[in-house]
Amino acid sequence: MQSSLALFLAVFGALLLVAVLLDDFSANLQVPGILLVLLLGLLTDNDLEVTGGHGVTLLTLPQADQVTQVALGLVLFFGGLTTNWHELKAVLRPAIRLASLGALLTAVVIMAAVFGLESLPFTPLKPNMVTALFVGAMLCSTDATAVLAMLRPLTGRLPKKVLDLIECESAFNDPVAVLLAGLAMALATGSQGAQPSALVINVVRQFLVGALLGVLGGGLAQQILSSRRSLTSPSMLAVVSLALLMLLMGGTMLLGGSALLAAYISGLVLANSGDCDRTVLEEAHAGFAKMAEMLMFLCLGLVVQLDQVLDLFVRTMMLFILMQLARWFVVHILLMGSAFRSSEKKFISLAGLRGAVPIALAIQAAASGVAWGKPMPALALGVVLWGLVLQGLTLVPAARRLGLASVD
Repeated sequence: MQSSLALFLAVFGALLLVAVLLDDFSANLQVPGILLVLLLGLLTDNDLEVTGGHGVTLLTLPQADQVTQVALGLVLFFGGLTTNWHELKAVLRPAIRLASLGALLTAVVIMAAVFGLESLPFTPLKPNMVTALFVGAMLCSTDATAVLAMLRPLTGRLPKKVLDLIECESAFNDPVAVLLAGLAMALATGSQGAQPSALVINVVRQFLVGALLGVLGGGLAQQILSSRRSLTSPSMLAVVSLALLMLLMGGTMLLGGSALLAAYISGLVLANSGDCDRTVLEEAHAGFAKMAEMLMFLCLGLVVQLDQVLDLFVRTMMLFILMQLARWFVVHILLMGSAFRSSEKKFISLAGLRGAVPIALAIQAAASGVAWGKPMPALALGVVLWGLVLQGLTLVPAARRLGLASVD
C-alpha cells in the first residue's frame, strides 16, 4: 500500500508538473496548452511494471470517473464565478439562445450523424436513440477556456461583445449538456421494467434539486463570507470557499440532486451577490480550475489507447465536420437580427471548441458499465483533438482576416 501510494504520488506529481510546463510553453508555439497536456496523457503508459514484474495500473476507469466529476465541479463553479450579470447584459439574450436552443440543435445534428454509422466503434452494437442522445449531449457544449487561451495573442484587440458572448454561451451550455447526458444515462442504466417517462421525471427531479441546492448553497456561502471579514483574506477565502463547495457537492449527491449543476449555480449566485470581493474570489479559484482542467485531460489521455484514437480517425473527423456545419447554421440563424456583424458571426461560428465537459461525460459513460460506454472516451478525445488542432491553429489568423483584431 505504501509503495503504491508513493508511486502514485510520484508519477502524478511528475505528470502534473510537466503539464504545467507544457501549458506555459504552448504560448510560444501558439497552440492550445490543453492540447499538449492531452497528448502527454495519451503518450503516457497507464500500465507500469514495478520491481518483481508486477503490473500497476495508474488510473482505472472508476478512479478516472471520480477525479473528472470532482474536477468538472471545480471548473463549473469557477465558470459561475466569472459570469457577471451586469457586464454581460448586452449579450445575455443571444448567449442564452445559443446555449439552450443552439446546444439542442447541435445535439440533434450529432444524433442524426450517429444514426448514420453502421455500428458503434469497437462494438457490434447498432446505434439507438439513447446512444445517439448521449453522443449529442457529450459534444454539444463549447469551452470558453480553450477559446480564450488561443486568443491570448490578441488580448485587448478583439470586440468585447464577441468575447463576452463566447464566454457567456460556454458558461450556460454546460448545464444543458449535463442534463441531456444525465437523461441518456438514466435511460441506459434504468431497470428493464422502468417506464421512460419515470426515468425522465427522475432526471428532471435531480436537476431541480441541484438547482435549488445551488441557489441555497450560493446564498449560504455569501452569508458566511460577508458576516466574517476575517474569512475573506486571499489565504482564507480559497480554503473556505473550497470547503463550502465540497460540502455542497457531497450533500447534493446524497440528496439525489445534480452536484455539477449545484456547483455552477452556487458560483453564479455567490459572484453576483455584491457582498463578496469578486476579484479575490476569482483569483482564489483560478488555480483550482486550471489544475482541475489539466487533471481531466491527463485522465482522458491515460485511460484511452492511442490505437483506439487512430482507429476512429475517419469517424471523429466526420463528426467534427458535421459539428462545425451545425455550429455555423445555429449561430447564423439564432443571431439573425442581432447587433453582431456578419464577420463577427463567422468568427463566433469558428470559436466553438470542445473541452472539459465531453471528457468528464465520456469517462462517466465508460465507467458506468453500459454496453456502449467503452468507446466514448476515445470518441470524445478524437473530436476534441480535431477541434484543438484545426480550430486552435486558425482562430487568431481568422480574427485578423475578418478584420476583428484592432491594430496595436
